[in-house]
Amino acid sequence: MPDTVKMVRFHKIGGPEVLQFDDLPLPEPGKGEVRLRVRAIGLNRAESMFFHDRYLETPVLPSTNGYEASGIVEAVGPGVDTSWIGKKASTTPAFSLNHYGVYGEVAIVPIHAVAEYPSKLSYEEGTSIWMQYITAYGALIYYGHLTKGDYVIITAASSSVGLAAIEIAKAEGATSIATTRTSTKKAELLTLGADHVIVTDEEDLVARVNQITANQGARIVFDPIGGKGLEALANATAVQGTIFEYGALAMEPTPYPLFTALNKRLIIQGYTLRDILADPIKSQNARKYVFDNLVAGNFKPRIDKTFPFAQIVEAHRYMESNAQIGKIVVTL
Repeated sequence: MPDTVKMVRFHKIGGPEVLQFDDLPLPEPGKGEVRLRVRAIGLNRAESMFFHDRYLETPVLPSTNGYEASGIVEAVGPGVDTSWIGKKASTTPAFSLNHYGVYGEVAIVPIHAVAEYPSKLSYEEGTSIWMQYITAYGALIYYGHLTKGDYVIITAASSSVGLAAIEIAKAEGATSIATTRTSTKKAELLTLGADHVIVTDEEDLVARVNQITANQGARIVFDPIGGKGLEALANATAVQGTIFEYGALAMEPTPYPLFTALNKRLIIQGYTLRDILADPIKSQNARKYVFDNLVAGNFKPRIDKTFPFAQIVEAHRYMESNAQIGKIVVTL
């Protein structure tokens, strides 16, 4: 086994170009940790925000990056069951990016962030499940109690999390209303299971939602954008409905729609999947929900495009172009 491995780190803040390959000594897992021989890495918007220093935590330089990888467990640290060695597994985003990262030929991660996935999935699919499905599960199922007959608005619907939310809505018998800025992605979103698609650059969001819901509005809104668009979403929400804000893609102030919230008695709830993964019981239930639906065929992660490890910078540039529908994966 080589004494050194290639790891992707960044030594300064900036765009994708700050990512660089560093040759580092082969790391050994510590107490409660495993070493994963990485075969595929699933990219997430949070990781791009991290090296831009626009994320929930500030990078400590030089910094690792990356939440999701799949591969083979090749070593375990003290306190970890040795039966993990040799197993296919993938990582859940249950750690700080300042403590762990999976952009590399190997990844050291805590055992609580390691999960087996259905054997029928490829490495590329295995690294494309936990972030997207658990994020959607936490808001829609755990907090939102989504059920048959509900209407749910899903913004940024072509993202991997948006597609997961569409699948969850279908599995629960709810009606999904996906939004996208331009018509270029509309047909694909309908093919991937959205019940309705609203093109927000061309259509009036509130009018279309009222038309779809017979003027009731949507009981749940699932939004990673924020910004001034929150007012329209509030107007499209049902009385006593809930808006889950799980991101800040707008990168602008988000005015609180006070009068609409008062009139409709809305809940506007900030949410991240850490709410689920920080609790062992919630995390276990979420993983089981996702695993069982993958086995049943209700969920199938969509891989938009794959890049070789040497092109991880290009992969992030592609992510920032917003051209993708689904997950971007880097393979080793």
